[in-house]
Parts: sequence; C-alpha cells; structure tokens
Amino acid sequence: MTKKLAVLACVMGLVAAGCGDDSPTAPTGPTTTTTVLTAALSSANEVPPISNAEQGATGSATITFRVTRDAAGAVTASTVDFAVTMANFPAGSVARLSHIHTGAAGVVGPVLIDTGLAPSAPVTMPAGTGSFSFTGVAVSAENAAAVLANPAGYYLNVHSVLNGSGAIRGQLTR
Repeated sequence: MTKKLAVLACVMGLVAAGCGDDSPTAPTGPTTTTTVLTAALSSANEVPPISNAEQGATGSATITFRVTRDAAGAVTASTVDFAVTMANFPAGSVARLSHIHTGAAGVVGPVLIDTGLAPSAPVTMPAGTGSFSFTGVAVSAENAAAVLANPAGYYLNVHSVLNGSGAIRGQLTR
C-alpha cells in the first residue's frame, strides 16, 4: 500500500508541475485601442502661407483614432473622431472642406482621410470663429496604421471659400 501511495504522490506531483504558468498562452483575440492626436492650425502653416484676408487665422484639432488590432498587433479596422475649432477668421468666412493629408511640414500632399466637412454643409463663421465635429468616420486599416506610425508625416487642414486649397493647417502630434 505504501508503494502505491508513493507512486500516486509522484504522479500527482508531475501533473501539478505540468499545470504551471510557464506554458505559452494562446494569442488573445482582437483588441481596441484609442490614440489621440492633435494639431495646432495656422494660416502661416499653409504652403504658401496665406497672405489675404484670412491671414492670421488659427485653430486646433483633436483627432481620436479608435483602432482594432488582431492578435499579432496588425490594424484590422479603424474609425476616427474629429473635433476642430477655428478662430481669427474675418467675419462671415466659410469653412467648406477639411482633410488629413500626407506630407511633412512645408510639403503639400494628397488627401488621405476626409473629416466629413463638405460644401453641402459648410461652417459659416459670422463672428470669425466656428467649430465642427464628426464621429465614427470610417478609415481604412492601412491609412490608420500609417498615420499612427508617423503622425508628423501628416497634416490636417481646413479649406475655406476664400482659400480653396487650404486656409489653416497643422502637423499631427501625439
């Protein structure tokens, strides 16, 4: 009987040792993270700098990326929230478009992500100030990953009626 108990104790010890936390775990499922980027907007940052009535216009942008990543960390889906304020425009100015563009400071680049501001629903600034926000804007996984990997390589700008190619602009920062 003592021999059977010794064998049973030995087996139990081996089973217990095999159930420790040292074994590798299976990959976890998708995770969602939030990353907030900002941009200080200025007419002086446009290329070339604004020199007409909207010279001196400023603003700020808060851009919140909600990104889903797979177990390997690759971006699989993303939405973006935009909150933009504008100031120091001449009374009656109208903002009609806004985008994130590819491009370092001083470089004009193509549109990468549209904020949702459109000529069909512009923001009129009777006193020279205004704001807009859009939430849940769908963004491709590829574009979200690119911006998050190098925010300084992208800028947000706001286009006005007077300055159709951009009135205020700022590089993205974490």
